[in-house]
Amino acid sequence: MSALESSFESRFAGRLHRNEPMSRHTSWHVGGPADWFFEPRDRADLGDFLRALPRETPLWWVGLGSNLLVRDGGLRGAVILTHGAFSRLEERGDGEVWCEAGVPCARIARHCVRLGLGPAEFFAGIPGTLGGALAMNAGAFGGETWQHVEQVEVIDRSGEIRLRAAAEYRVGYRHIEAPVSDEAFLAARLRFEMRPGSHSDTIRELLLERKSKQPIGEWSCGSVFINPPGDHAARLIEAAGLKGLRVGGALVSPKHANFIINDGDASAADLEALLGEVRARVADRFGIELRTEVRIIGEAA
Repeated sequence: MSALESSFESRFAGRLHRNEPMSRHTSWHVGGPADWFFEPRDRADLGDFLRALPRETPLWWVGLGSNLLVRDGGLRGAVILTHGAFSRLEERGDGEVWCEAGVPCARIARHCVRLGLGPAEFFAGIPGTLGGALAMNAGAFGGETWQHVEQVEVIDRSGEIRLRAAAEYRVGYRHIEAPVSDEAFLAARLRFEMRPGSHSDTIRELLLERKSKQPIGEWSCGSVFINPPGDHAARLIEAAGLKGLRVGGALVSPKHANFIINDGDASAADLEALLGEVRARVADRFGIELRTEVRIIGEAA
């Protein structure tokens, strides 16, 4: 370890870890080690870390790891965990909610329903945190994250925090384009309608419907592929006869064709190979190139 690394590690002792297995931080339970893994206490701690981090160091942001495939060789650079420190969720009045990036989307749904705000129930169907939902305009049950965003709070590589209006972002289906590439989301101001009739039973019914159709409780990342225009990825995969297709410990869910499962001993390489096989067979059968929702990062073993 160099003198710089030793000083860096001691400065953030207890919050900074070397060679942290990313399999502990992804819903697929795979992924090699990250060089550095940082769990900030708060905004000030995060800002200090970013200012101390050499500018050339690759930087990754992780919440619940529910939409992430980290390759078996791991990640070079530093990973910052948002889930935990950034967990504030509060009502601001007039249908507004202020929510930090590490808050699980299911918690947003429950909170808004208790306040009589909607439509927010769809957040219960998004398996990650608000930060990830903002980064990809995640959606479920016909709703999308950025339909409700008024303003976001972001932080850049120099630790500077600023507010940006939603209008500064170009938003599409499962995709956004940010005005500045090196900023990460810390929080968002969300707006909903006053719906006094909203009830927790609505969420319960949606989740029961989801459980009946999706392999909830198994190791997956949720929907793997983005629905192509005018069609559904699950329909195409099933029509190609790919339900139950397996590579090592990874398989296409027999319950929902757009879910790929780690049955307990899959490697990241197994999962990535199965993703590629599904894409190739759907393209061969239907001439449609499926695009992944899941983000694939890191190095091969």
